[in-house]
Formats: sequence, structure tokens, C-alpha cells
Amino acid sequence: MTMVSGAVTGAVTGAAPATGLDLKAALQRMVREGASDLHLKVGRPPTLRLHGDLVPLAMPSMRPEELRTLAEQLLPPAQLREFVEMREADFAINVPGIGRFRVNVYQQKGTVAFAMRAIAHAAATIRDLNLPPVLEQIALRPRGLVLVTGVTGSGKSTALAAMVHHINERRSANIITIEDPIEFVHRDVQSHINQREVGTDTATFAQALRRVLRQDPDVIMIGEIRDLETLDVALKAAGTGHLVFSTLHTTNATLTINRMLSFYPPHQQNEVRFALANALSAVVSLRLVPRADEPGRVPACEVLVNTEAVADQIRDISATLNIPDLIKEGSVAYGMQSFDQSLMNWYTRGVISYDNALFYATNPAEFGLRVQGVDGASDQSWDGFKQGSGRS
Repeated sequence: MTMVSGAVTGAVTGAAPATGLDLKAALQRMVREGASDLHLKVGRPPTLRLHGDLVPLAMPSMRPEELRTLAEQLLPPAQLREFVEMREADFAINVPGIGRFRVNVYQQKGTVAFAMRAIAHAAATIRDLNLPPVLEQIALRPRGLVLVTGVTGSGKSTALAAMVHHINERRSANIITIEDPIEFVHRDVQSHINQREVGTDTATFAQALRRVLRQDPDVIMIGEIRDLETLDVALKAAGTGHLVFSTLHTTNATLTINRMLSFYPPHQQNEVRFALANALSAVVSLRLVPRADEPGRVPACEVLVNTEAVADQIRDISATLNIPDLIKEGSVAYGMQSFDQSLMNWYTRGVISYDNALFYATNPAEFGLRVQGVDGASDQSWDGFKQGSGRS
């Protein structure tokens, strides 16, 4: 865990002579209002991401020297060197009395900018996050690769942390995480958890991954699959009896499978399809949708469980993936669900508006017809997502 409390104290008091930016006040406002992110850039006041919207604070616009000084104060030495060389860096900070934050510092138009994300002190439960209960079953599987996907800010890391927390409360397992940076700090409950941060506890993702199987893991959590080497290790570990969690920046299960296959050259496709079909456990894709009943957002969630039918289609190199139909067929028996089924559940419960349900739907026209009660008489796959079902 990156600990830079000394630098943070000087940077957030508002008393640092070289900067007029009151970072402490901005972070306090961020936490108090429940904002997910704080953005700092030259020429704009500090701006919050509040329930999906950007909301500028009533503070002065920031100057180049203010943000440059802030970077020098906040960045640990290793990340400061990385920023000087690469023009961007990731790290985490603890601000006493306020909270913990994941920070990305980068350069734009020759000036320094920050994106800071609030991190809860403890991981929430799967049910606290309004995620589908089937994720509790997926988290307790003995082996396989579980991928959580979505765009930036869709709740991937939060959902992963909730599944790790679920394991921690129910299994005696050795859990190894490799993160850049560490976000949620887990305390041992039933499990033995070792959290490794790139740049602090290991030099690189690749180095940590090359050795992780020698550390007797039952569960491995990789912050993100970024390249072929990471995917290779994840598939190997999942295929040899480990439970592996990771994330991908893809928007649904079909794109996730295609993205993993695209890492490999054509001559390896057949071999990789068999490895993926055997190793994959589930794909969970997230979209955050604004609530209509109160401030905040809820997750629309697509869940694909790797059944034999799914595995057969992944193996068949001549077949076009038809994941939506497989999800539809597996909704009752395996707890799978599409985005549109998830949205229907939230809409019929009055949690989200019809307009937002349509906006986030994969097939808005079909969704609109189903709201009007126009659906196939023999199609029972939506029954559990109508009003009163309790599913999400």
C-alpha cells in the first residue's frame, strides 16, 4: 500500500505557501456528498463526478504552478520519477480524517492534471452494491477465470472487492492480489490475504505474475488484464485449479470473449479457444444507471456463466458467438441475465426511469415492446425480471 501521509498532510491543509488550492476542502466535499471522483485541471475549478454528472465546486480556477506543486508534494519518489519520464502515473493516498483515494496524475496541454477516486475504507458486500445474488455463488466457485468488465467508472474494482470480501468471510483460502495501485484494503477474516502493489511490493505486473503460482494461492486477483502475458498467466492459473479474478475494459460478454481471443495470433486461435472454454467461469459486465427514486446510481448487470453450451460455442472456431441467446436460455437454470433484463427489473421496481432504461438498453426497441407487454407467449426468460422479482 502506498503510504504518503507526510506529503498528503502538507498538500491538503490549504496552508502550503506555494499553492492556493484547498485540496482538503475539495476532498471533504467529495466524501460528504458521495461523489466518486475529483478532477483537477488548469483553468477550471475542482470538479466532482456526482452521480454521473460533472459538478464544479465554488472554488477559484486552478493555475499551472498550483498543480505542478501539488504533484511534487503528493507523488511518492518512485511514481514521481515515473511521471517525469512517462508523463503519467498511478498511486494511492491516505488522507487522515477524510479517506483513501486512488490517484492518476497526467499531463494535458503541457500542464499537470489529476483524477482522484474515493475508495471506501472497507469493501461493501455484493448485496449492499445491489449486484445480482448469483455473484455470491460465482465468488465461491473452487476454480476458473471470473472477469468483471465495463467502461471506466462502472464499478469493476468495487464489484471485484465485494467478491473477494465474500470469499474472505466464508472460505479459508490463500488470496493473492496484484494491483496498481491497491484500492480496497482487505483484513484477514477466514482467508489469508496478501495484497501486492506494483511499484511498492513488486517491480512490475509481469514480474509478480511470473511468480504468483509459486506463492501457493487458492485465489488470485489481478487488477486488470492489460496484455498477452497477463492473460496467459490468468488462463494457466484458472486451468490448473485456481480461482482467478480480473477486469477488462469491454462492455459486454461477447466483446470480452472476442477481446481475449484477439490477443493471440491466428495460428493459435484453435488452441486458445479450447483453453478459454475450459478456464472461463463467468463474465460479469456492468453499467451504472442514474436512479429515479433517490440520488445515486444502480448497476445494470449482464451475467454470463460458462455452461457446456457456452463452452461448446467458444471452442467452435467456425461459429459466430451468439452469447445473448445463451444468456437468455440460461437465465432460469444458471442465474444468467442480460443488460435489458437487469434494466427491466430496476424499471418495474420504480428505481430507474423509462427514459434511462431505454438509453442504457442493448435493444431499446425490444425493451420498449416488453414494457408494453408485447413478448413471445412461450418466452419465460423475462418472468423473473418483472415487478416483484427482487432480482438485479
